[in-house]
Amino acid sequence: MRTLVDIPDKQIEDLAVICKIKKVSRSELIRQAISCYIEWNKPSTVDAFGLWKDRKIDGLDYQKKVRSEW
Repeated sequence: MRTLVDIPDKQIEDLAVICKIKKVSRSELIRQAISCYIEWNKPSTVDAFGLWKDRKIDGLDYQKKVRSEW
């Protein structure tokens, strides 16, 4: 997929330097950067624990209600 993104001139200049050093295209460098960003920000399984701790609902009651819909 192609996407248009406005990138400040300073960042383009910095990317050009990195591209030259790594001998990769700007597109490839941006794909790598996006891949790293996604990996760093991907929620892990551990992040899911405790998601419901602040809810004012009994977990067992909720479970029974949801299962009764089956």
